[in-house]
Amino acid sequence: MKRNYKRFLALCISAGLCVTSLAGCGTQAVTNENEQQETKVSSEEQKTETDAVDLTEAVFPLPTEAEPADIYVEPIPDISDDFIRGMDASAVLAEENSGVKYYNYDGEEQDVFMTLAQSGVNYIRLRVWNDPYDENGNGYGGGNNDVETAIELGKRATKYGMKVCIDFHYSDFWADPKRQHAPKAWEGMSIDEKSEALYTFTKDSLTQILDAGVNVGMVQIGNEINNGMSGETILPNVMNLLCSGSRAVREISQDYDKDIQIAVHYTNIEDVDNINKIAYNLSSFGVDYDIFGLSYYPFWDGTTQNMQTVAKNIQDKYGKKVMIAETSYCYTSEDGDGSGNSVEGIDDLVEGYAATVQSQATMIRDICKAANDTGVIGVFYWEGTWIPVGEATKDNSSIWEKYGSGWASSYASDYDPEDAGLYYGGCSWDNQAMFDFNGYPLASLNVFKYLKYGTTAPLAIDYIPKVYYTCNVGGTLQLPETIDVIYNDRSANKKISVKWDEEKISSIDTQDAGTYDITGKLEDDTSVTCGVEVKMLNYVVNPGFEDSDTSMWKVSYEGDKNPTDFQTKADDAHSGEVSFHFWSEKDMDFSIEQELTDLEPGTYQLIVYAQGGDMSDAASMELYAVAGGEEMTESFMVTGWADWKNPTISNIKISDSNLRFGVRMKCNAKSWGTVDDFTLNKISD
Repeated sequence: MKRNYKRFLALCISAGLCVTSLAGCGTQAVTNENEQQETKVSSEEQKTETDAVDLTEAVFPLPTEAEPADIYVEPIPDISDDFIRGMDASAVLAEENSGVKYYNYDGEEQDVFMTLAQSGVNYIRLRVWNDPYDENGNGYGGGNNDVETAIELGKRATKYGMKVCIDFHYSDFWADPKRQHAPKAWEGMSIDEKSEALYTFTKDSLTQILDAGVNVGMVQIGNEINNGMSGETILPNVMNLLCSGSRAVREISQDYDKDIQIAVHYTNIEDVDNINKIAYNLSSFGVDYDIFGLSYYPFWDGTTQNMQTVAKNIQDKYGKKVMIAETSYCYTSEDGDGSGNSVEGIDDLVEGYAATVQSQATMIRDICKAANDTGVIGVFYWEGTWIPVGEATKDNSSIWEKYGSGWASSYASDYDPEDAGLYYGGCSWDNQAMFDFNGYPLASLNVFKYLKYGTTAPLAIDYIPKVYYTCNVGGTLQLPETIDVIYNDRSANKKISVKWDEEKISSIDTQDAGTYDITGKLEDDTSVTCGVEVKMLNYVVNPGFEDSDTSMWKVSYEGDKNPTDFQTKADDAHSGEVSFHFWSEKDMDFSIEQELTDLEPGTYQLIVYAQGGDMSDAASMELYAVAGGEEMTESFMVTGWADWKNPTISNIKISDSNLRFGVRMKCNAKSWGTVDDFTLNKISD
């Protein structure tokens, strides 16, 4: 490959072509000097034409003090007016073509981009696919976001004073960690050919978009490219593509004398080490970019503290700016189009936030606060304008198919058979939009303009989390005397006394397992509900080892090497994926135990499950429990894979709240097995 490439360069030079090196990327681009000059002249002519385009810019200033509003927003006093308050609005055109109408806060039909600008949004993000159509011109859906669509939407955003981020997926359809399909036109290309095609597509597309008068401030080269890009998964190939995209943007920036920032975009930020590795690779390969973009969905991607850790590491270690390229939160649990939702929107999907308009606003404010505190330059809300097409009770598939307003159409099946081909349909995001199902802006949309000074809103309850209570079979129902109440101003949150329906409580026989709803009243006569489940409680902490924190388990062994580990392998687990595993080249003598110190007095039963094999006659295994200075044991033996034994110790008397229990084994070399699912039930008082 290298020999052929050098020969190609030699031929180019001998033919009088200009060879331009790509610093740090290990690739080179070959262009004809005359063609390059012609392109530049053409671009200058087009820029002159653009100057004549009538795009009346309307700017809507941010507030200069706290304003009264329907939502409460706690101020972020040190946030800059330049902080990116972004919105991905890629599906708008497909929505409008499908008959959707958008309104302003007065209930009048209005360009949705004007409403966004009035709400404090200052940046619009638009995805771009290469060719989102089948051979007959039928759109793949998801907005059918080709270059022409980006131009039309970008011009409208520019008209109302907003900058535009162009998000190149370098695919004909969705690109994310699950799929990074190459455009149809690039299939079968070598990496050098694909790199040149990506460079050309980027440069040509940006030229068209800029010449149309779109105020492009940022270009994203690739979308959530953790696992590859444009069909490439080998690291040097992906870096090659990124360098080509970056080079195209830099050249356009220079040609148009315009500062266009370059962003790369990754997700799964809960894996801090992997994100650091990605940033290191970008630096090592010399990829030229300005902004490291992170997807941060609070219900999928960990805590805001973890997001801050990732952002700070990238800033401090690699000197790059960071932005939240995607985020969102639901305002309702309802489904607007009958196609199901990505997030169901139950209360406390994220602790402290419910599926309400106020919680949606509070979540976005809190993400912006966490981002701003760490020096992150801004946040883009993902597809806040993607609302239902049609009614949930009707079959809307013909509209989605025709205009591409569903997340995918059946026409995408050949291109994306493993996902779109199986699950095509409507919008799964409508309950996370910032417009209601009929196109009217939610009060939460105004959170963007209220970030700095906040709002003055009457104190009001946002939501009351449903209370859940579990009672042991044979136990006594003791429902909580107070419950949490969450207010629009979270600093006012408090516990309030509740009076439960005593008649309903007395009617429940706790000798039988079952589930019940018990209603109650707060002091102000507000109705609340407690979900009660009567079942055999397991008092063992982390009984099946599924929690990665196994500090509650004490493992002891003889010899210089531990023959045990917590193994993640579903085939060897009694339930879940993790079990306590043992194997060694030498004879084994070990135990695993846990101690509980807060048990109620009564009689208990202890059970464990174990399987394994290749045991000698001298091997011994026993389940044990120590309470009140007395030890009880139950011997057992494993006899083969998946032949689960369940030794049981009954009638364990607890009087002083303490119990030590576990399994001890003496096994011959090369025997093996797993232990799983310890269970400790209280069977009587």
